[in-house]
Order: sequence, then C-alpha cells, then structure tokens
Amino acid sequence: MKLEEAIKSNRFADERHKALINLMYTSYWLKTHLSTALKQNGLTIEQFNVLRILKGKHPEQLCVKDIGSRMIEKSSNVPRIIDRLLVKKLVKRTTSKEDKRETLISLTDKGVKQVEDANIVINSKQTEIIGLNEEDALLLHELMEKMRMVD
Repeated sequence: MKLEEAIKSNRFADERHKALINLMYTSYWLKTHLSTALKQNGLTIEQFNVLRILKGKHPEQLCVKDIGSRMIEKSSNVPRIIDRLLVKKLVKRTTSKEDKRETLISLTDKGVKQVEDANIVINSKQTEIIGLNEEDALLLHELMEKMRMVD
C-alpha cells in the first residue's frame, strides 16, 4: 500500500519529509508484523531483543547496562523486561563477584531454546513481508546509514 493511501494524506513539505514519514510508518508496520509473529512464542519484541543480545554472548553473562546499550529501542526499560524473562525462566540473574552492585544476566537452557525458536519465526516472517531483493536491501541499508550520519 502506498504511504499516501495508508495515512490518507498527500501533503508533505518536500521529499525528505515524505521519506521521514514513510520511514516512521514502515518501522511501525514492521514492528506490528514481527510482534504478531512473536506472540506465538509468548514474547514481545523487546523481550526477543534482550534474548537475542544474550544469545550473542552466550554462555557469557552481561550486565544490565551492557544489555541496555545494545537494545534497538533505547527507551526500553531493561530491568522490567529482564524481570518478565526471569518469571518465564528464560534468563537467570547473578551478582558480579567483582562489583556486588552489578547484576549479571545469562540465558537458561530454556531461554536458548526460546530464542532459537523465535529466530525461526522472525526469519520466516521477514522473508514473507520484506519485498526486497539483496541489492535493494543493501541500498536501503546504506541510505539509512547515511541518514544517521548526523549523530
């Protein structure tokens, strides 16, 4: 569906404004599709992101601050997300031996299985909804990287 049809407007200040609105709309659209797919695994996007981060360092542990710095959505409340993953027995929490104030998080065996299963679902959904070939995906990636160069 074209952006103008989706948001029922064709008023944009210029093409950059239109591109920005399209990027925000598409981001929400993508998050909605992925969230729906992850529901069958009993996970939210944010929980999946934490599990994915921990899987990347598994079997090592990560402190909450390091997990937060790797999150896609920086405004996520990482301690709250971890608390929910603890209840589901997908992660375990320990105290650092070097710094008793630091909490370390690692995946449980159940967590490893959960993130592996969720990855299959996410990869399948991405293949289903992303209508780009490799060349177009690379171009889109490069344009988004260029857009963020102002940081």
